[in-house]
Amino acid sequence: MSDPVDIRAPAPAGGGRLYDVLSLLGVYVLVAGLFAAGWLVSDEFLTTANLLIALRSVTLLGIVAVGVSFITYSRHYVDLSIPGIMALSGTVAVWALQYGFAASLAAGLGTGLAVGLLNGLAVGYLRLNPIIWTLAMGSVLSGLIRWAYAGKQIYPDKATAAGRAFLHLYHAEVFVRVPWIVTLRLPLVVLLLLGAAVVAHLLMRKTGFGAQLRLTGSSYEVARMTGVNVRRTVAIAFVISAGTSAAAGILLTSFNKVGAFYIGKGYDFAAITAVVLGGMTLAGGRGSIVGVIGGVTAIALMDNVMSLVRIGDFVIGEYLKQAIQGAVFIAIVGVHSYWLRKSGMDDA
Repeated sequence: MSDPVDIRAPAPAGGGRLYDVLSLLGVYVLVAGLFAAGWLVSDEFLTTANLLIALRSVTLLGIVAVGVSFITYSRHYVDLSIPGIMALSGTVAVWALQYGFAASLAAGLGTGLAVGLLNGLAVGYLRLNPIIWTLAMGSVLSGLIRWAYAGKQIYPDKATAAGRAFLHLYHAEVFVRVPWIVTLRLPLVVLLLLGAAVVAHLLMRKTGFGAQLRLTGSSYEVARMTGVNVRRTVAIAFVISAGTSAAAGILLTSFNKVGAFYIGKGYDFAAITAVVLGGMTLAGGRGSIVGVIGGVTAIALMDNVMSLVRIGDFVIGEYLKQAIQGAVFIAIVGVHSYWLRKSGMDDA
C-alpha cells in the first residue's frame, strides 16, 4: 500500500470533541480540588518549599507520560518496558562518562531509541501483542543490566568533569528572562517537560503524522484501507515513547547518583494512570497532551497531599499510596468506558 497523501484531518467531531472537552474540564477540576484539599489538610501545602517539591516530582513522570500518550493514542495501551528503558539508558550513560559528558548523553538516549525501534518493529510491523512484548522486553533489559554488572550498582566518577556535570544535571537551573517583567530561575527538568509537551502537542494536532496516529487509534482497519502506513505510524509512536523514557531515565539516574536495574520502577503504571486520568482513552484516537499534563499534575498533587496527611499517629505510607493510586486508575477506566458506551463512541 502506498503512503497516503498529507492527511490534515480535523479533530474528532460530535461526541469525540465533547469527550475531549469534558475530560479536560474533569481533570482540571480534580487539580483544583486537590489544591483545596491540600490547603485544608496542612498549612505546609502552599509553602514555596512544598510546591517546589511537588513541581520537581511531577517533571520526570510528565516527560515519560508525554511519550506514552503517543502509544495510548494509537490504541496500543502502554509500553511496559519503560522501567527497563529508563534503567538501561541511565546505566549506559554512566558507563559512557569515560568518553565525556556529551558522549554519555548521546549513548544513553541512543540506547533508549534503539530499544524503542525494536519495540516499534515488533508491535508495529509484526503486530505482536504490545502488552506481552513490552513486558518481556522490560524483563530482558533488567536481566541484561543485572548480568552485566553482577547485580551491582555503578556510580559516576566525581573526580572527572564529566562525572560532576552528570551529577549536577538533574539539579541544573536555567535563567529565563521575560522582557520588561522579571528574570526567572527555572529547573532544567521543568523546561524539558514544557518543551516535550509543546512539541508533542504540535505533533498530535498540527501534523500529518498526528492525524494518521489519530485515525489509526480510532480504527486501525479504516486507517489501513484509507492508505495510512499504519505499521510505520505505530512504530514511530513506540520510538517517541522510548526517547522520552530514556531522557527521564538519564535524569533520574543523575538524581539518584547511581546506575542500577531498579531505576524507573513503577513509572510505567504511573504514566498510564496519568495519561488515562488526563482523558486519553485506552480505546485510542481521543485525548490531548493538555489533558495528559493535567493528569500528571493531579497524580503529583495527590501524592503530595497524601504525604501531608496526619491524623494522630496515622500517616499514609507508600504501600497505601500505591493502593489508592491503583483504585483511582480502576475508577477512571471504568468511568471512561461507561461514558464511551453511553455516547456510542466505544469501538474498543
